Amino acid sequence: MSVVPVESMASLSSDLFYDILRRLDGQTLACAACACAAFCSISKEESLWENVCSSMWPSTNREDVKSLISSIGGFRKFYSDCFPLIVNKEVAEYHWNKYLEYPEEWTEAEYYGDMEEFESISPSDFVSIVDIRYKDKAICSKVLSGIPNANGFNGWFYNCPFRIDLLTYATGDDDKEGEVTLSVSDGLPPISSMEKERKDGKLWKELRDGLRLSWIVVNKKIKQAANLASWSPLGGQRHWPTDKDFVIRFGSVLPAKDILPCQVVECILIMKFRVIHTEGEGVQTTLKLTELSMQLEDMEGAHVNGKNSLLILKAALSCHRSKNYSEVLESCHLYSKVQSELKEEKMRNESRLDRLCILSGIAAFMSFWYYIL
Repeated sequence: MSVVPVESMASLSSDLFYDILRRLDGQTLACAACACAAFCSISKEESLWENVCSSMWPSTNREDVKSLISSIGGFRKFYSDCFPLIVNKEVAEYHWNKYLEYPEEWTEAEYYGDMEEFESISPSDFVSIVDIRYKDKAICSKVLSGIPNANGFNGWFYNCPFRIDLLTYATGDDDKEGEVTLSVSDGLPPISSMEKERKDGKLWKELRDGLRLSWIVVNKKIKQAANLASWSPLGGQRHWPTDKDFVIRFGSVLPAKDILPCQVVECILIMKFRVIHTEGEGVQTTLKLTELSMQLEDMEGAHVNGKNSLLILKAALSCHRSKNYSEVLESCHLYSKVQSELKEEKMRNESRLDRLCILSGIAAFMSFWYYIL
């Protein structure tokens, strides 16, 4: 069989190039765009990046999400903003003795929120686009416009702990079914009883290794987006708060410079599953998603209020990101290490203070009886 030589890339049809490029994932497509001028030109087609985003984040198939992505710059920009994950390498620079001081007294405007300051940051400008995968299969897609219970400027939202409970307020393609479940048909290992699972932990290991979460936050006003999730779990807890519950934690480290004394916070994304059926009597092992939430915590573990959370979320949309997943994990582990060190230092300081108070009490007691006797 003879092979006809191709004198140049230009002699090939652009339709053939397009057919080749549309089969690639996002990273490979970006690399192919650097190979030659023809690939570079065709790779700018929005339809190619729409296919990439659709396979990566099924929630982008919704018409309202497509319109949103088009309004903030298109699918190519959306992918370049949301595929790299947030990395904060400055965590180690923040120590306890470098904390800013909270003001002892708050003015009324500071306590209830300065209206002029928040004219540029509205809760309604934020949109959450969330996708969950288990073993590369999409099991849940949710979209939440705005932030629940944040309407009006009565001070309640801005001064209460920030929290988004996605299952309560979000809409998704799976709403008709009413719930998100995982079963043996999805790849879960069968378990005969919770006692056996507590001993071998097979179900917990499969959950932790197979689940993937993407939580993209978009600001419609400034036309920016970022993925606040760590993609794979950072940790979790099994059999808590009940024997049938499994809590899996995702998240990222966000900058809070000039916003909070600690200058960095942790975005905590919680996913909770509950076992509703175990193997037996013709029923497969089945898990139900009971919680999918976001909250922000500072270095001391205190919840960040709504006012500061909006400022932090806005800053997060323009912070440093990386395609190197090991950097992302290193950033999160570094935050946990620094947080543990600060907690230990605080406990040591409190222990010293307790000993000082005890010694002062003993000295006062002895002085009192010395003068009496």
